[in-house]
Amino acid sequence: MERGNLRRLIQRLWKHIDGRRRVQLNILFILIIFSSFAEVISISAVLPFLGVLTSPEVIFNHHFAKPFVTFFNISTPKELLLPLTIAFSIAILFSAAMRLIALWIQTRLSYAVGADLSLSIYRRTLFQPYSVHVSRNSSEVISSISSKVNSVISNILMSILTILNSILMVLMILAVLLTINPTIALSAFAGFGVIYILVIQITKRRLRRHSARINQESNHVIKALQEGLGGIRDMLIDGTQSVYCEVYQKADGPLRRAQANVVIIANTPRFGIEALGMVLIAVLAFSLAGGKNGLVTAIPVLGALALGAQRMLPIMQQAYSSWTAMRGTEELLRDTLDLLDQELPNFANSAFTEPISFKSDIKLDNLSFRYDTGAPWVLRDFNLTIPKGARIGFIGSTGSGKSTLLDIVMGLLQPTTGSLLIDDEIICQENCRNWQAHIAHVPQAIFLADSTIAENIAFGVPEKLIDHARVREAASKAQIAVTIESWDKKYDTFVGERGVRLSGGQRQRIGIARALYKNADVIVFDEATSALDNETEQNVMEAIESLGSELTILIVAHRLSTLRKCTDIVELANGNIIRTGTYEEIVNP
Repeated sequence: MERGNLRRLIQRLWKHIDGRRRVQLNILFILIIFSSFAEVISISAVLPFLGVLTSPEVIFNHHFAKPFVTFFNISTPKELLLPLTIAFSIAILFSAAMRLIALWIQTRLSYAVGADLSLSIYRRTLFQPYSVHVSRNSSEVISSISSKVNSVISNILMSILTILNSILMVLMILAVLLTINPTIALSAFAGFGVIYILVIQITKRRLRRHSARINQESNHVIKALQEGLGGIRDMLIDGTQSVYCEVYQKADGPLRRAQANVVIIANTPRFGIEALGMVLIAVLAFSLAGGKNGLVTAIPVLGALALGAQRMLPIMQQAYSSWTAMRGTEELLRDTLDLLDQELPNFANSAFTEPISFKSDIKLDNLSFRYDTGAPWVLRDFNLTIPKGARIGFIGSTGSGKSTLLDIVMGLLQPTTGSLLIDDEIICQENCRNWQAHIAHVPQAIFLADSTIAENIAFGVPEKLIDHARVREAASKAQIAVTIESWDKKYDTFVGERGVRLSGGQRQRIGIARALYKNADVIVFDEATSALDNETEQNVMEAIESLGSELTILIVAHRLSTLRKCTDIVELANGNIIRTGTYEEIVNP
């Protein structure tokens, strides 16, 4: 049952490897076959080489050696020594070179596949609906992209290649050993095989438990790091470093113990198997030494068997270690595949999205929304029409549905029932992206990358494609151009991680400039000024008020005074509208 589960997981993984990589993997498999042949040749060369050292006459008179003797015009048995030494050395070097080339290609190709899978997870995750993002912890995704994919590649893909290589090598080495001494070869192979099968049966459940622990604690480690570093200011003020260190230790300790246990299980059989192999060689030497010709005929056979065992035992151990690694990574593979199986929307491969027509109004028609079946309704039977060019303010207590309403208007959430219509066209999954081409969003906490002012205003645009004239125009309209141009590096000034080098008002105006750079005609301010002091908020609102009248502006605010210049104010409670009106009508009902 477990083997079937792992097999199905590997089949799912194969579907996510593109055609070009599959061809490369098939070529690699062919190279592995040639490498196995080269290994067999090197082992086969031992017998004549040791034979010519101990009894050159036997080799000289052997019927297989006649073509070789004739070709090289060899007249005495001793003359075989030099050419056979050279041939043996060439065979060994050729085998090593083939193994090295196969290892180099196998490693490079495996990590190239890992890069493909990691990018695929990241891309598929970024294209998921907003409802998916708010329902899961980002540490799980980060862990999969940053570490789980690497483990999958190292412990699944490379292990599969290693096992295939090991099977070929063992079969070919066994074939050579069978020609030397069938009884000893079969007995040794069967004995070693039984030991590994018994170990696999004993350890497979333990490996599954360790795999689950590794998968679980990997997420917890990333989560602990994110939370600790994300709240560094409060941590430094409160002196709670030891608390976060303890949280990290509780995740990291079990993770490393589980990883160590997998390594121990993988390497435990090696010592017993190697000792058994040496005992087998010693017993064989004893039995052959008592034969008719004693050690003279025994040494070539012992040498070939010893070299075969020296090759075969590590290969069998390598195959077992690879199987152990696969078992230890099974749960990580399952999580990785769940992310790889995320569906991409139809527009994912489109470089440009054609905006839908927006000339009249935004309409919410009998709209209701809740996050999950059985969850409470956030909005219920909601109706509202927003004319193009209007400035609409939204107020209401926490939990009244303001932010959810704007998420629906921005196409981030789909209505549970009812419709969002733009110029009487219903917005759905198929045309949602076409509507979002009209929208820019300025949240309360502006995300700023640790890059330049210009790159943050033109957020998401490759540096070489940034229109710097448009950046300056957007900054001017957001009333921050004078401040930026007073700095030494102007628009090339780095803002620091999350904009730590800027004030709150400067970050908000960078957010407004970013929205204006997009040339959007609908700008949504979701509590964009609630964290600012009164003076800074007034300056930011002046920047908003100075924007062109052709823009449709939607503003969520806690303070009613923030919405003084809005054409209409909508007050929400319990997921519906309780009143609408101008600022004066709301203040003086």
